[in-house]
Parts: sequence; structure tokens; C-alpha cells
Amino acid sequence: MSDVTRILSAIEQGDSSAAEQLLPLVYDELRRLAARRLAHERPGQTLDATALVHEAYLRLVGAAGVSGGWDGRSHFIAAAAEAMRRILVEIARRKKSHKRGGGRTRRELDPSQVAAPEASDDLLALDEALGKLATIDPRAAQLVQLRYFAGLTVKQAAEVMGVSPRTADFTWAYARAWLRVELSGEGL
Repeated sequence: MSDVTRILSAIEQGDSSAAEQLLPLVYDELRRLAARRLAHERPGQTLDATALVHEAYLRLVGAAGVSGGWDGRSHFIAAAAEAMRRILVEIARRKKSHKRGGGRTRRELDPSQVAAPEASDDLLALDEALGKLATIDPRAAQLVQLRYFAGLTVKQAAEVMGVSPRTADFTWAYARAWLRVELSGEGL
């Protein structure tokens, strides 16, 4: 049993000191995961990788204790990727909301610079499409989350999901094609 698996087990059993031992063991991996995810965001993102890791970690192993049982390191990392996705979607929704000036375009004070378009629309459309895909094929939706948000390879995602790499390849091809059609608005 690895140190991470042992600590996750201790957290589930209510050992509050175990949560403090977990972060140093998974921090570098979570930080790389967050940096990869934020690299896909457009400029102007107010959240950095460190803040994203800390927010996701608090949601998973917060003051109230553990939020779900994990089977080991890869399962925990997959849960962290899902938490990061939800955090980014929440931020995109907040930015878009009318209360926060959602319909307005940001303008820089320096007229020689052009502001980049908001990524919130793309992220919200992807989140909505993933929700639809999850009702049709939950395994395909999970694979997209692991590949896109966690940055895992097909082989790594297959391991986390407990399927063969070949099954993951077929599922990935299907999910990409389905999302392409869904996001283009063309339908079948």
C-alpha cells in the first residue's frame, strides 16, 4: 500500500492530521495538473495554478473532512481534476452573470492593446455538452474529463477508469466526435 493510499484511508477514518500529510505528497502532481489546465484558458484569468490546487484540495479534503472515498493516488488525482473543472466552470459562470457585468466586454486602458475574448463561453458550452454526454455515455464523459481537464494520456485514463487502453481509445474517438458535433451545433 502506497503512502498516499494509506493517508487517504486514514483521512476517511477521521484522522485530521492525515490531511496535513497528504498535500506534500500530491502537491507537485496537482500543481502540474492545474498549470496544464490553466494553459488552455485565455489571458486574463485571475486564478493561478497554486490557487486552483488549494481550492480543489480544500473541496476534496476540507475542514469538514473527506468528500469521497478514494481507491488510491490515481483515483484522488481524477477527483482533483473534476474539482478543478467545477471551480473553473463556476468562475466562468460568475464572469458571465449579469450581476458581474457578464454581457460587457473588458477593455484595457491602453488603446494599443486588444483584450482577448472571454473563455467563459467556450468552457460553459463544453460543460453543458459534457453534461449531455454523461447522460448518454457516462464512461465517455469521464474519459473526456480525465483527458481534457486532468491532462492524462489515454493509457493513464484507462488505468484510472479500470478499462483496457484499446477500449479507452475507442471511447475517446467516439467522445471527441460526439463533442465536435454537439459543440458545432449541427446535430445529426
